[in-house]
Amino acid sequence: MSLTPRRALWLIPVVLLVAWLGIGGTLGPYAGRLGEVSTNDQAAFLPRSAESTKVVEQQRAFQKAGTLPAIVVWTVEGDGSTAGARQSAATRALASLAGTPGVVGRPSPALPSDDGKALEGVVQLRPDLGKQLPDVVDRIRTAAGGVAGTTVGIAGPAASQADLGDAFAGIDGLLLGVALATVLVILLLVYRSVLLPFLIILGSVFALGLACAVVYVLADHDVVRVDGQVQGILSILVIGAATDYALLLSARFREELALSADRIAAARAALRQSWGAIVASAGTVALGLLALLLSDLTNNRSLGPVGAIGVACAALSSLTFLPAVLVLLGRAAYWPAKPRPAGDVSTGGGIWNRVAALVDRAPRKVWAMALAGLLACAAFAPTLTAKGIPLSEIFVNDAPSVAAQETLGRHFPGGSGNPAVIIANADRVDRVMSAARATDGVASAAAVTESGRPGGGAPRVVDGRVRVDVTLRSAADSDAAKATVARLRTAVHAVPGADALVGGYAAQQYDTRQTAEHDRTLIVPVVLAIILVILTVLLRSLLMPVLLVATVALNFLATLGISSLVFRHGFGFTGTDASVPLYGFVFLVALGVDYNIFLMSRVREESLRHGVRQGVLRGLVATGGVITSAGVVLAATFAALGVIPLAFLVQIAFIVAFGVLLDTLVVRSLLVPALVRDIGRRAWWPGALSREPGPGPVPASGARGGERVEV
Repeated sequence: MSLTPRRALWLIPVVLLVAWLGIGGTLGPYAGRLGEVSTNDQAAFLPRSAESTKVVEQQRAFQKAGTLPAIVVWTVEGDGSTAGARQSAATRALASLAGTPGVVGRPSPALPSDDGKALEGVVQLRPDLGKQLPDVVDRIRTAAGGVAGTTVGIAGPAASQADLGDAFAGIDGLLLGVALATVLVILLLVYRSVLLPFLIILGSVFALGLACAVVYVLADHDVVRVDGQVQGILSILVIGAATDYALLLSARFREELALSADRIAAARAALRQSWGAIVASAGTVALGLLALLLSDLTNNRSLGPVGAIGVACAALSSLTFLPAVLVLLGRAAYWPAKPRPAGDVSTGGGIWNRVAALVDRAPRKVWAMALAGLLACAAFAPTLTAKGIPLSEIFVNDAPSVAAQETLGRHFPGGSGNPAVIIANADRVDRVMSAARATDGVASAAAVTESGRPGGGAPRVVDGRVRVDVTLRSAADSDAAKATVARLRTAVHAVPGADALVGGYAAQQYDTRQTAEHDRTLIVPVVLAIILVILTVLLRSLLMPVLLVATVALNFLATLGISSLVFRHGFGFTGTDASVPLYGFVFLVALGVDYNIFLMSRVREESLRHGVRQGVLRGLVATGGVITSAGVVLAATFAALGVIPLAFLVQIAFIVAFGVLLDTLVVRSLLVPALVRDIGRRAWWPGALSREPGPGPVPASGARGGERVEV
């Protein structure tokens, strides 16, 4: 028996639902498996073309097995009467680690500080320990803790990476659980529907599973690189974007369902009216993220395609899975609430009717006050200095590696344990060391010998090159150390025939900051151009896209201004990660334009029916509740990044969460509608709306969009 066309239409949502259930069941576990292909090796995320990165590459030749140093520091208690015995005991403790799984070669002897109050030793570890690294560091701490009369700590790159591993441990379950629970609570409170919030969350989980599966395959084949930060941002981005798109579509379906009992017709109408805004929104965010491929910072380049994949999967889920389940469930999806037309005051639209009335009554006063407030906040934006986060503030809680590094800095030269590294031609090593020692801010310089340690023998020569370790007087994460690196490079570059390169932690931080500044100069205009093109195509106007981009850019500057005050006086941060402003810009501008796309696409639709003035007011009332809900949800999901105790993610979480709320509640609700209402038809120049003489034909009573908006 052949299917009638009507019955065939019902097969489409059934097939889509079955397909997504298969995707969820098969690919869902990949949301928890990205950790298998991720790396938290910070050396892998350096500027590609920077001098410090070239040093990292050449430095590997001087490490027979490629090692990761763990610096053991003992703080001596009491007087120094038994200093010799303590030093011997510490050296024996280190020697006992030889042959321990993960330890490379023989650890160094313990050396005393000049003040006699501390001891220092170095244990070289395999760099490929991965998740085993925290356990190996704990074994070193246990072995070294047996020296009587001392307190032991572990500093250096190995300890920092171990603490990073602990910080990201359980990120899959913790972050996902916090984000989903937050979204669920908000949706239940806002929509007072039992089933709809779970459908939206299920769609976002399916989208996340699909995105993680794609990223997993690409990372496993070294096409993209994933670390804990990128992994966390991907989860939040997919959940937030999928929820936003789902809210827009489900709200439109609810409107159509209130006017027609035909679920398929309602779904087709909702998709027809929503897909353009959703695709344009997803395209804006995805292309904005892909612009990060222009960055020279590897972690920025990693986030670009990974984030774009996530947004694409979020849009796909919202445009296929959600319509399918809404068609199959119909009004039951909104139970116990009842679908009502947009603009009906009984649905809670009264608030937005009053906002629309205010915008209509005094548009110039509204946009002037909103603009003044945003400009006042933006005035503090220059005070946000993105020079990097000190080692002592990388973790927002008390990390053992940070405390040990601070102890090391108190008793040894500031750069002890994190030397600047020079790679130079062997026949110029003496002149290079002389130039380094003569540089202001340098405590000592010595060539690395066959033993793998600096000093005490002839330099080790590899392919005609030698390595020189330079201890700086200032802590490696300080501005003074970065300034010393600049002077050191000038000094050694001037040695004829040395072909010297300067790297190390301080140099990496210096290069990262310089590269981040260059990236902002390059990528910001590209992102703005991408957004302008998308808005121009969507809105068929030139002036309106410029207006919208200008408002979200101002929102970004205002957010930076507030963030500068909160970071310094609220969180106690003395620095901001160099990548934070660029990440904040890409997320805020792209996501901020999202809400303006949702608003202005509806305004344009209503303006074609009722004229520009009524179009602004009707569009604001119709979308006010859903866009505000979407903004709150997205802000809450990004705020969930704060559960990971890293300053970088806390800073990103605050900037995006606060900026999204500011954009949703001020820019999209007041500034943009008031500006468009005040400018009138000219805001749509040179499109058809700019030449619209008056309202078009009004739909008959009971037709969609025919509800009256009281102003």
